[in-house]
Amino acid sequence: MRIGILSRKASLYSTARLKEAAVQRGHDVSVINFLRCSIAVAAKTPRITYLGEPILLDAVIPRIGASVTFYGTAVVRQFEMMGVYTSAESQAITRSRDKLRALQLLSRAGLGLPVTAFARSVKDTHHVIDLVGGAPLIVKLLEGTQGQGVVLAETPKAAESVIDAFRQLDANILVQEFIKEAGGTDVRAFVVGDRVVASMKRTGAPGEFRSNLHRGGSAESVKLSTKERRTAVQAAKALGLNIAGVDMLRSDRGPLLMEVNSSPGLEGIEGSTGVDVASEVIEYVENHAESSMSE
Repeated sequence: MRIGILSRKASLYSTARLKEAAVQRGHDVSVINFLRCSIAVAAKTPRITYLGEPILLDAVIPRIGASVTFYGTAVVRQFEMMGVYTSAESQAITRSRDKLRALQLLSRAGLGLPVTAFARSVKDTHHVIDLVGGAPLIVKLLEGTQGQGVVLAETPKAAESVIDAFRQLDANILVQEFIKEAGGTDVRAFVVGDRVVASMKRTGAPGEFRSNLHRGGSAESVKLSTKERRTAVQAAKALGLNIAGVDMLRSDRGPLLMEVNSSPGLEGIEGSTGVDVASEVIEYVENHAESSMSE
C-alpha cells in the first residue's frame, strides 16, 4: 500500500516511528511536507502535487500542527475529494482544534467536563467567574497549545485581572473550574478506532499545575478504569476522530475531559508504556484503507 505521512519534518519522533512501522509492515511510505503541496480544484478532476509532481497514494496519515490547521486541513480535504483514505478526516481535525466547539460537542454527547464558561464582553467578567464556581479557576486561550496560554488564578481578584488582561488583547478565552483533587496530574488515553491502545498519567513539574510533558512534566504508564476507557472512546467518536489522544482529569465525580488531540504525539506514550503505538496506527490504516478501496 502507498501511504503518505503528512508532516512538516521527517525527523520528528512521531513521523519517524509511523514511517518505521509502516515500512516494517511492507508498505511504500513517503513523508510529505503538506505546506509544499499544491491543490488544483477542477470539475470532477481534483488533483494535488508535491514539489510540482503529482501524488498517487492509497492512504494518508495527517500530522497537522495547530498553527497550520487551515492549510493542512485543505490538503487533507483534497485527498478526500480524490478518494484517498485519510486516517483523520479534515472536518474532524477542524472540530478538535476549535476548543469551544469541541467542548460543546462533548457536552452534547453527555460526557464529563469541567464547568466551562465563555463570554465576550469585559462587563461580564463577574458572571463568568460565578458560572464556574468562583476562584481558584483556570483561564485558557482558545488558540493555546501544549499548555501555553493557560493560567491558574487562585483568587477572585487575580481571576478578574487575568481575564481582563486577555480581553484587552482581544483574545478569545475559556474560563474553567479548577479540579483540585486532580493534584496537577492528568491521564492521556491513546484511542485507535474503538479501543484505548495505551494510556499514561502525566504529572506536572514541581510548582507547576500544568502536566504537559513539553513543560517539564513526567509520565508513567497507568491502568484506566472501565469508565475512563469508555469516556475516551466516546470522546473521540463525538468529534469524528479515528485516532486521538484524549486528555482527562480524575475527579471526585469521575473522568472529566480536557482535550481531544487529533495529532497526538507518540514519544511520551510509547516511552512511558512500552506499547508499539505506531504499529497499532498503521494496522488500523491498513484495515480501513483496504476496505474503502474495495467498496
